[in-house]
Amino acid sequence: MAIPDALKEKYDALPDAPGVYIFKDKTEREIYVGKAKSLRKRVRQYFDPKRADLKTADLAARIAAIDFVACESEVEAYLLENRLIKDLQPPFNFHNKSDMNFPVVEITWGEQFPRVLVTRDRSNKASTYYGPFVSTTWLRTALQVLQRVFQYRTCNLDLVEGDPKNRSYRPCLEFYIGRCKAPCADRQSANDYREDLRRLARFLSGQGAEVKKDLEREMKAASAERRYEDAAALRDTLKALDSLKLRGALDDGLEPGVLHIDPKEGVARLAEVLGLEQAPRHIEGIDIAHLHGGETVGSLVSFVDGLPTREQYRRFRIKSHDGNDDFASIREVVGRRYGRLVREGRALPDLVLIDGGLGQLHAARDALNAAQIEVPFLASLAKKEEILHTLAHPEGLQLPRRSPALRLLQFVRDEAHRFAQHYHHILRRKRVMEEPKRSRKPRKAKQMQDEERAPSEEA
Repeated sequence: MAIPDALKEKYDALPDAPGVYIFKDKTEREIYVGKAKSLRKRVRQYFDPKRADLKTADLAARIAAIDFVACESEVEAYLLENRLIKDLQPPFNFHNKSDMNFPVVEITWGEQFPRVLVTRDRSNKASTYYGPFVSTTWLRTALQVLQRVFQYRTCNLDLVEGDPKNRSYRPCLEFYIGRCKAPCADRQSANDYREDLRRLARFLSGQGAEVKKDLEREMKAASAERRYEDAAALRDTLKALDSLKLRGALDDGLEPGVLHIDPKEGVARLAEVLGLEQAPRHIEGIDIAHLHGGETVGSLVSFVDGLPTREQYRRFRIKSHDGNDDFASIREVVGRRYGRLVREGRALPDLVLIDGGLGQLHAARDALNAAQIEVPFLASLAKKEEILHTLAHPEGLQLPRRSPALRLLQFVRDEAHRFAQHYHHILRRKRVMEEPKRSRKPRKAKQMQDEERAPSEEA
């Protein structure tokens, strides 16, 4: 069914951008609220007979008007959609209207360094609550995206500013990946931390645009007063807020071909399967790509709490050999990556996953032994058979196909493979385009770093 003429003008006004759309019937009553990455593309789907089931066809036949609210990112659209559904109570939003038993976001303002929690308990009178929200899984994912911007702590430590013990405290992984400013180690004052939380609270209340304007105003004032460090920090927060347009998608944890699971559940089940005392919060995956030994490259992807952290991705051009030797390539990537982490005093990941079988696992082990480095856990996962090899189980573990632990490992493995292939194709295209130039004019060699920071990519 084509878009009715009566709705054509409203449809033409829809942007190809994230936001919330509101369908109304002929009495101007709101009958459905939804969110979208692209308002224009999503609304068109309601009038596509190939996609429509009976419920959607019934809804489409009742639509007499379309309103929308454009948002900066899908995360902001998700938060707005939940508020509108609770306020408007549209009849076609069957499952989202009741406030009972749905999760809320709690900010524990009664603490000197407040925490941000997902909870169903609203009894703490010193806290402020935001919501309710529909999906615990998507809410946790949204908060992980927002943590990149507002950098709040996720630990349960009882922090007191000025405590002498803080000076000897070593920050956790969240600090090193840029998601927390480590108030536990006296690297951020209570006032600065609470100001970041106030900005988050305003964002959760639907004031994202105002937060951005305030940050710009504060940055200019700090620069005018020659408080350049403060101005730089505010500039970085603004950039992170702007990056929600590119990286703030709620399906950051989804990839084609991978059955979606709760990332937290996948990590917890993985700890059970491998017999680990603690869940492997930080997982890194490694893969090699080449074509008949040409343009051999390595990739490294980073996952925290079961979700990809793309700013931590790395890529490698293999230097130690020219040829089709996956084992030598893995030894080189593993040696370069973890040798650098040790030299720089940075934390090692909880689990390193190699794309491949027992031979690839042994190659990684040999590289670590040669460098006298011990990672907490090393494993490999082969394609097709999906057999998990570890040093404790060289014969391999066959996990159930729908196991959340296996699904998480497949996600890491497949993402490492995708990223390696992406870099390999870049180098191949570059070589093909430059070959004619080499015959006419010598090209100046470009020095490559040991690890190249991966460009930000859309999933």
